[in-house]
Amino acid sequence: MPDDSFESKNNEEENFADLFESYMTDNQELNVGDKINGEIIAIGDKNVFIDTGTKTDGVVEKNELKDKNDEFNHKVGDTLELYIVSMNEGEIRLSESISGAGSDRLLYDAYKNHIPIEGKVIEDCKGGFKINIAKKIAFCPISQIDLKYVETPDEYIGATFDFLITKIEDRGKNIIVSRRDLLKKQHEAAKKEFFKNVKPDDILDGKIKTIMPYGTFVEIYPGIEGLVHISELSWSRVAHPDEIVKLNDMIKVKILDIDKDTSKISLSAKQATGDPWESVRTKFKNGDKTEGRVTRCADFGAFVEIDPGIEGLVHISEMSYRKRILKAEDLVSPGDRISVMIKEIDPINRRISLSMKDAEGDPWINIEKKYSTGQVVSGRIEKKERFGFFVVLEPGITGLLPKSKINAAQNPSEIEKLKNDDTLLVKIEEIKPKERKISLSIGNEVSATEWKTYAKNEKSSSGGSLGDLGEKLQSALKLKK
Repeated sequence: MPDDSFESKNNEEENFADLFESYMTDNQELNVGDKINGEIIAIGDKNVFIDTGTKTDGVVEKNELKDKNDEFNHKVGDTLELYIVSMNEGEIRLSESISGAGSDRLLYDAYKNHIPIEGKVIEDCKGGFKINIAKKIAFCPISQIDLKYVETPDEYIGATFDFLITKIEDRGKNIIVSRRDLLKKQHEAAKKEFFKNVKPDDILDGKIKTIMPYGTFVEIYPGIEGLVHISELSWSRVAHPDEIVKLNDMIKVKILDIDKDTSKISLSAKQATGDPWESVRTKFKNGDKTEGRVTRCADFGAFVEIDPGIEGLVHISEMSYRKRILKAEDLVSPGDRISVMIKEIDPINRRISLSMKDAEGDPWINIEKKYSTGQVVSGRIEKKERFGFFVVLEPGITGLLPKSKINAAQNPSEIEKLKNDDTLLVKIEEIKPKERKISLSIGNEVSATEWKTYAKNEKSSSGGSLGDLGEKLQSALKLKK
């Protein structure tokens, strides 16, 4: 049979070894300056005793745990978050914030061991601020109250912060503190944690801190900034960052690259929102009419942005039904907002064909309802050629007055004297809508001198049109007869 006493003895030795190892490990883990969570195990008249998780209990002054009304509201079993301010074999001294009724010894311990101490900013004074710490007045230089430059000292008055004591003399009568040193330590710790967890392709919220011609610096974590190059600001063309962002704007950014050696971070604002070409077909389809902004002009046409990052081309042949366009800038300029119709979308090659003239409407539609054979109308000479005159009847509608019709007139030499932009009466001879052609002949016979007189008088009057002019001239011709 097995010896039960022998087995029991072995178990006791193993348990003792475990307890001894735990005891040694626990004692090694605690250091002055550590923050611990401890349970209240006893409450005395002046001190509160805390379970530190080691063989040595912690002690914190009872007065330090009282609230603003000088009431002690804790009980056995409550868990408190406290700092270790000093340690020896028989005692671990603890403090919640080393404030309130803290003793001089605790202030010296905080100074010696670089423990944060809570203080309230009472008022500003020459060169800094007066701070109330443990019922004593300390001085904090203005350069040490924050990491940033202090422009408005008043905003700090009345606030409570943690400080580090940098100097203490004359039994606590001369105390100098710094919040900046503590913030630096906290920032460095947070920075390490940030770089430990963040990675490329992460999308974060950021604040615009600095705007430069080549891009903008965005704060993505307190004290940590990355650069959004101008090419990564928007899918649209951007000449200067201030066209689309301003200081303190909140934007989403995507991390492109992190150089942990130099702490440089490359960011992208446009990639955080997704490529607009991936969803272009869900927003637009062939035949849609929309509005866009002219971004640039070339001799062969104009580029128009119809959505952020989505540009299409209006070829020069698609710019107008109503006039001949020799180059795009004859009709539009960069920055103009214009109406366009989508003719074709090619998302693979990132191309969209646009038309201004189709968005405006084709003046040749229902042309036969506007004009009829034999009708006499007024027109403007657009261009004189050896084979005849091109005559504009209305914007977008041009007819041809052949040389043969001019020669057949009663006064061909007078008609030949007319110049481009001069007006004359013509008669509709034939209309071919499919071919977009109208054949003309001379309307009522009149001398060039008489015609120019009527044309000049009409142009000088307000609200005139070619139709009105033709009617008036015909009336004048009837009176002349």
